[in-house]
Amino acid sequence: MELLRVFAYHVHQPRPFLIQFTETFGIRYYGLAYILGFLVGAWLLSRYYRKGLSPYNSEQQTDLFVALIVAVVAGGRVGYFLFYTPELILSEPWKVFFVWEGGMASHGGFTGVAVATLYIARKHRQSFWLTADLVCSLAPAGLLFGRIANYLNGELWGKVTDVSWAVLFSTAPDRGTLPRHPSQLYEAALEGLFMLLYSQYRIWKTPTLKKHPGSLVGEFLLIYSILRVVGEQFREPDAALTLGLSRGTTLSILMGLAGLVIAVSTRERTNDSRKQSS
Repeated sequence: MELLRVFAYHVHQPRPFLIQFTETFGIRYYGLAYILGFLVGAWLLSRYYRKGLSPYNSEQQTDLFVALIVAVVAGGRVGYFLFYTPELILSEPWKVFFVWEGGMASHGGFTGVAVATLYIARKHRQSFWLTADLVCSLAPAGLLFGRIANYLNGELWGKVTDVSWAVLFSTAPDRGTLPRHPSQLYEAALEGLFMLLYSQYRIWKTPTLKKHPGSLVGEFLLIYSILRVVGEQFREPDAALTLGLSRGTTLSILMGLAGLVIAVSTRERTNDSRKQSS
């Protein structure tokens, strides 16, 4: 019976290319995920401006997205080296530029985005916290497409399990002999789809941008961290454990604490402003 059950699982073969021209060159799903994420983000930002929710006109939106693209790629790549392969910093530091070999850290990307947001807000003399609220509402689309690309690439597979929807990943160390959680799809649903729906609800259905700028940033970091920790319970750790926690869980806890501080301080700041105005 166990043997028959193994045959019932989906056998996953990596499909990194949408269109492949040579053995190593083509249109990769991972690159396509970034493009789709930025396109959805650009569309959302233009809608915000047309509806009076964003102060950034079309020219400034282009400026913002150029900064975000550089920040996501540079931050994600450097973060991967710092958080997951620190030994390469001294032995092969030039590999940080080999983006075609893969290796991006979402926490590093968030750090890069924070720097880019501060730069753009100061350049155009806009509120940093309002700008940050707008930017963080764009991120989940990229996370959604990125996790789906992780699944298609057969990377970041889940832990061994016997659930009926388990997948046999040929790229895993066991070469597809052990059924595993499709944790990439769990994370796509949690970090991507859920966070996208939540942030859009807060943008369009609540006055948070006008009354509590910065509040959405804190909420985003806190909720994302909680969902990431949940997802990590099904994912095979891709780095050494720290105090029994995966690297992703450790970084998420720190980011969640930062989000909590931002959310609380934002509420206190806006409440103090109301008292002073009254």
